Amino acid sequence: MRFDESYSGKIFIMSRATYEEADAVIYGMPMDWTVSFRPGSRFGPARIREASLGLEEYSPYADKHLEEVAYFDAGDIPLPFGNAARSLDMVEEYVDTLIKDDKFPLGLGGEHLLSWPIFKAMYKKYPDLAIIHIDAHADLREEYEGEVLSHSTPIRKACGLIGPSNVYSFGIRSGMREEFAYAKESGMHLFKYDVVEPLKQVLPQLAGRPVYVTIDIDVLDPAYAPGTGTAEAGGITSKELLEAQKLISESDLQIVGADLVEVAPAYDQSERTAIAASKFVREMLLGWVHKKQK
Repeated sequence: MRFDESYSGKIFIMSRATYEEADAVIYGMPMDWTVSFRPGSRFGPARIREASLGLEEYSPYADKHLEEVAYFDAGDIPLPFGNAARSLDMVEEYVDTLIKDDKFPLGLGGEHLLSWPIFKAMYKKYPDLAIIHIDAHADLREEYEGEVLSHSTPIRKACGLIGPSNVYSFGIRSGMREEFAYAKESGMHLFKYDVVEPLKQVLPQLAGRPVYVTIDIDVLDPAYAPGTGTAEAGGITSKELLEAQKLISESDLQIVGADLVEVAPAYDQSERTAIAASKFVREMLLGWVHKKQK
């Protein structure tokens, strides 16, 4: 069932007709209540879906067609505008339902704080959970200007939940001195600037473990993804992120869920960010959903 049965907007290309027949469920999280620079990521899920209509259903990276994966686009969770705490509770409650129904949760943001309630829901099911975090920013702050519910805090919260040694961050090129010091001292795994080569080192260590993957679109250089709220120069290319996704697909991990966040369409007249994001979502569906079905 979709959140709004009268929904007439776009859904992700080749979404199945019913929730019941799906192995994976795409859901939108249209929230940007805590962003620290430019708002607008609440419009990301809708634009990613619209951009997906221009995709080829076949992926040469995965050598698979979207018809081979049963997924359902549930639309956007109706989050209450401006109420971050209640919005996070609603996301956690919905992901709890997906896990109970044995669905692979694939979330579209929205700001990165939205990953925090998902981490909590996944950890209830998988106490040995590991997190792969691909991002420009460390997101290891305890608060931002006194606000503990901030899009700069989800990975620090994750470290407190599952233990720093179970958190793996890639592509990081921005953060406070204190964030990098915490990463070094706590025992979490933070890899600066690059994604592909560090992943090659780490993936064998995670073999067989349940892993949740969160991708912030701003890991890409602004040349490839200008449509994001907190762009950072010096990022990776779209090709590198696709290679990273393929590495994860081909690894011996149990991928239990994923999200892609921080697409803010207002800052990208070319729509290259949403177009790229929709392709990354396609590769998640084709490469990761089957891992849950082992």
